[in-house]
Amino acid sequence: YTLKKRMAENSESVYKLLNQLLEAYTPTAQQEYKEIQELAREEQGNDFVVMPWDWSYYSNKLKDKKFNINEEILRPYFELEQVKKGVFGLAEKLYGITFRKNTKIPVYHKEVEAFEVFDKNGKFLAVLYTDFHPRLGKRAGAWMTSYKDQWIDKKTGENSRPHVSVVMNFTKPTENKPALLTFNEVETFLHEFGHSLHGMFANSTYRSLSGTNVYWDFVELPSQIMENFAIEKDFLNTFARHYQTGEVLPDELIKRLVDASNFNIAYACLRQLSFGLLDMAWYTRNTPFEGDVKAYEQEAWKDAQILPVVPEACMSTQFSHIFAGGYAAGYYSYKWAEVLDADAFSLFKQKGIFNQEVADSFRNNILSKGGTEHPMVLYKRFRGQEPSIDALLIRNGIKK
Repeated sequence: YTLKKRMAENSESVYKLLNQLLEAYTPTAQQEYKEIQELAREEQGNDFVVMPWDWSYYSNKLKDKKFNINEEILRPYFELEQVKKGVFGLAEKLYGITFRKNTKIPVYHKEVEAFEVFDKNGKFLAVLYTDFHPRLGKRAGAWMTSYKDQWIDKKTGENSRPHVSVVMNFTKPTENKPALLTFNEVETFLHEFGHSLHGMFANSTYRSLSGTNVYWDFVELPSQIMENFAIEKDFLNTFARHYQTGEVLPDELIKRLVDASNFNIAYACLRQLSFGLLDMAWYTRNTPFEGDVKAYEQEAWKDAQILPVVPEACMSTQFSHIFAGGYAAGYYSYKWAEVLDADAFSLFKQKGIFNQEVADSFRNNILSKGGTEHPMVLYKRFRGQEPSIDALLIRNGIKK
């Protein structure tokens, strides 16, 4: 019932995706585990076995050893105001839109800024609110919100434009330092900003089909495609400068950043696949379950397990995503959207990351359409073909 209103449409399509990725990533994931195991045994002895609770510690040690890069090395190059100029500037390069801060627009907190957004023809497009820092009473995380969706009045033809926000919890500036972001926070900014573009470019008759009101496994495409720019040198060079010296982010650091972006990527993929397989195992059942939950769980995801099994552990009893979080028969959508964004961005890579023809096509065929047509129809109109996993495999270094 859930999949009838998803881009995947049925469980066969979901299993096809999960199994394709499983086959492609497993050899690399096994090699990644072997490397971590070797490093751990150098420290702990030849009998040491890396368990799930050891993974983060030793994988971070190996990452430092391989790439000598961490969040703190990069942070001085990502001053928030500069990042904001970079992200807004990216939208200006791609779509020709402009952002004008308007202090007369009422906001709900003194830290919030409001921007009027204008289209390339000078017409008013939307209001964008930005809210970047944590404070008492504000929940954690990052998200995009639509305060007012777009719609068209059928009687008058008036196009009522949207009001959207991007909300983060980035470290505040201090007396001595401006707000400096981690690389992960730059990616988060791009992600939520992608959602906001989906809302701001909306151009549908009905608000219920406007902007981000699309199928669950399609809604992350506009956000995740923006994350791809984070490791593009031509984009980073537009804004990434040391907040004290003004030095541009060095090419050597960008290379290390790109090289490190795929570190343990296969293990991470299999971890996601294991959750997707477990989700589908529960929701493709059509008879009451009367067996052993732990045994059923281990059988469901055994092909995606790289680390040793912990007999006492049971994921299903705490898997709130699929039982209380809206992801019932939908956990696959994380990987589904990742395949889409890699496939879609490969067109930008092919034509040029700032190519306005590709950007206009993405806007006209994806961002402005909302849920007015089936997502696969929209995607094929933009891409000229159905998505495949090939672009993701190439991006992740699994395939040349």
